[in-house]
Amino acid sequence: MKRIILILLSVLALNQAQAQGKKTEKATFGMGCFWCTEAIFQRLKGVTAVKSGYEGGRLANPTYEEVCTGATGHAEVLEITYNPMVISYDELLEVFWKSHDPTTLNRQGADSGTQYRSVVFYHNAEQKALADKYKAALNKTNAFGKPVVTAVEAAKPFYVAENYHQNYYLKNGSEPYCRAVILPKMQKLEKIFKAKLKN
Repeated sequence: MKRIILILLSVLALNQAQAQGKKTEKATFGMGCFWCTEAIFQRLKGVTAVKSGYEGGRLANPTYEEVCTGATGHAEVLEITYNPMVISYDELLEVFWKSHDPTTLNRQGADSGTQYRSVVFYHNAEQKALADKYKAALNKTNAFGKPVVTAVEAAKPFYVAENYHQNYYLKNGSEPYCRAVILPKMQKLEKIFKAKLKN
């Protein structure tokens, strides 16, 4: 009997260790220029890392210059590492859809091309179901006054962008582009998602 109890305790301890080992998950979103959107997700409680990069194209290890041509098929994306015990995937989707215009095909503001498309790259069936459900609800309620054209696609190889793209707003916040384009997005974030922001 003692042996059975010891085995059960060992199995329970192993299961608990595995559950604790998986404290973070990944979300990948394309929503236009990653300079404009990286800083938004960096501010959210529960987000532990944000990497700017490229996904969804045909070329391995593309450069920024190659992606900018629109010929590689990649989108500029953010790979977000988050703690689902602090912020849910649903909450990340809400920030995603409220932080860009998901009704413009291959365009965000002045940026035009397939590399600026609105896209959710899902990492599992649950993420796909949540993204599809959220998109359908937005279209059913005509939330944006136009159809949401965001693509929902299976995750593909992610390539980290060059170092100068990482933490762009944090490093260049005083630049005219950051003040004119990124700062208004940050101010909107403060208004809409104040309770979800890190101090």
